[in-house]
Amino acid sequence: MRSYQPDLTPPWKRSAPVPEVPAEPDLVVEEVSTGFCGAVIRCEKTAQGPTVTLEDRFGKHRVFPMEPRGFLLEGRVVTLVRPSAAGPVRPARTASGSVAVPGARARVARAGRIYVEGRHDAELVERVWGDDLRIEGVVVEYLEGIDDLPAIVRDFSPGPDARLGVLVDHLVPGSKESRIAAQVSDANVLVLGHPYIDVWEAVKPSSAGIAAWPVVPRGQDWKTGVCRALGWPENTGAAWQRILSTVRSYRDLEPALLGSVEHLIDFVTAPE
Repeated sequence: MRSYQPDLTPPWKRSAPVPEVPAEPDLVVEEVSTGFCGAVIRCEKTAQGPTVTLEDRFGKHRVFPMEPRGFLLEGRVVTLVRPSAAGPVRPARTASGSVAVPGARARVARAGRIYVEGRHDAELVERVWGDDLRIEGVVVEYLEGIDDLPAIVRDFSPGPDARLGVLVDHLVPGSKESRIAAQVSDANVLVLGHPYIDVWEAVKPSSAGIAAWPVVPRGQDWKTGVCRALGWPENTGAAWQRILSTVRSYRDLEPALLGSVEHLIDFVTAPE
């Protein structure tokens, strides 16, 4: 029979117990030794023990061991533990970060539209904002370029009940795209864009599994040049599918694209 062994540690030397908190996705904590603050992305079991990945507000990821008393939650020291399968149910979110609406039916399509330049742009918008767009009844169409944008806008006949949002690649001062966009002045049309030569660049390099997007010399086809610089087969369709497959949510995209798309959706769906 095992005899009882009392704890002879003086009370002033004993560590006060701290709460154990399940590391649920989106829980925001601070790692005590580094001060790194971020939202929980995932938990993993490793040979050295369980780890948690945090993402800060700039999109930077850090992996930390889930050690006792290792984190601060709202200023309190806590021990993060792996969430159980039957843990508390947190509100599910869409890939854009919006709260998901279970069982919601797609709304009848609005008269308003969002136009993007090409198929890749449309596929990326669908990947991240598709659930939101269906609930709002917003259709996204691609134009294969915006050289004829003024005529396209006239043919659309925008109005207060049929607003038009246009997403433009490489919309920077002095570019051809900016000169074309400046020709559109209808109050029921909003033209926004991002600074990247192609929407491929709007995917964060870290998400795409590369160090950085290559600089392609002028005069070369940009997508082919990217494939060549990265050592990928010069098949731009296959390269795009490779890139698109790495996009799981808004966290994988650059803020310049996120802000423009969110603004266009708000513009098209705003009450008359």
